[in-house]
Amino acid sequence: MDITQSLALLGGLTPQQFMRRHWQKKPLLVRQALPGFKPILSRPELFALAGQEEVESRLVVQGAMGWRMKSGPFAPRSLPALSKPGWSLLVQGVDMHEAKAYALLQQFRFVPDARMDDLMISYASAGGGVGPHFDSYDVFLLQATGRRRWRIGKQTDFALQEGVPLKILQNFVPTEEFVLEAGDMLYLPPRYAHDGVAVDAVAADGKPEACMTYSIGFRAPSQTELAGALLQRLAEFGADDEDAAAAPKLYRDPRQPATANPAALPAELTEFARQAVASALKDPLALACALGEYLTEPKPSVWFDEPKADDFQIGAPLFGASSNVVLDARTRMMYDEHHIFINGESYRAKGADAALMRRLADQRQLGAADLSQASVSAQHLLADWRSAGWLGPV
Repeated sequence: MDITQSLALLGGLTPQQFMRRHWQKKPLLVRQALPGFKPILSRPELFALAGQEEVESRLVVQGAMGWRMKSGPFAPRSLPALSKPGWSLLVQGVDMHEAKAYALLQQFRFVPDARMDDLMISYASAGGGVGPHFDSYDVFLLQATGRRRWRIGKQTDFALQEGVPLKILQNFVPTEEFVLEAGDMLYLPPRYAHDGVAVDAVAADGKPEACMTYSIGFRAPSQTELAGALLQRLAEFGADDEDAAAAPKLYRDPRQPATANPAALPAELTEFARQAVASALKDPLALACALGEYLTEPKPSVWFDEPKADDFQIGAPLFGASSNVVLDARTRMMYDEHHIFINGESYRAKGADAALMRRLADQRQLGAADLSQASVSAQHLLADWRSAGWLGPV
């Protein structure tokens, strides 16, 4: 992607300008960010997706008895009729199941992949929404069909309503209001309060039109979350160290005197623990390796389909002479100066092979010319990834 080229998606701003002026700073409303945009899934297709066990979905209803939320999967006939007001179906991770959703997400790769989360679709009848709330991450809200009224504000009071199944603000104070139609998009930085409500709309055939909004969300791990995940991985690295496993460094206290206060924590043991953590953190490559593995770890609901036996044979050429290799939509691949990371695994890489793998991570595909220059070890690695279903030919 040329980050110096102006994009209609960003209201004529270049990705550089958008990131400098708006990212994590202030909202941006873009009318007709995607002119003539058509929904990537029909109502039956979306409902079918919400009926799958491996797809995260939620039904939110606001009625006389207040807010109700139910988690999927949902049988299509169990969902309310469009004529019933005040309900929303939220389907998470659509990009992992629908090629067009995955392609749409690629338009936002001016933000590092390490921050990208997923594409969620909200399908709502008139009056449907999830209440005034805030997100801890950046989000692009793209209107696909129908209309939605957004009220937004830079909230200072983040107290939540009690006794409701959603995180709804108790004292929402909007300062701006917009009605988005198909193709319009609203960007909001983290903790910017917003309330989106589906508005009555009529389709070209004169029938009521559902409100569909696509939310492109981003990951924002907390320091506590990162610390826990990285320390756990660093501990696992230590457990895999054959020398350390053969002769583990155990706590010893030959000078420990008899104590009249047995429940008191020994200062020497506290210092031993501090040194253990410091030792795990002393190798910067190990820390970077743990971070890359953590950031590329697939979500628990993700699994990969192995290639068919007749489509992949050991000893056969990896791909046809004119084929490209393409990463599966569910594959997360990143890199740093010393490593290649893919789906929670890490590999030390340097030289031409490292450049090749970085190109694969950035472009999500490689051409036949690139593959022909891969070393034997790189080709074997690509073959392993193909057999795992992480990539395949086109």
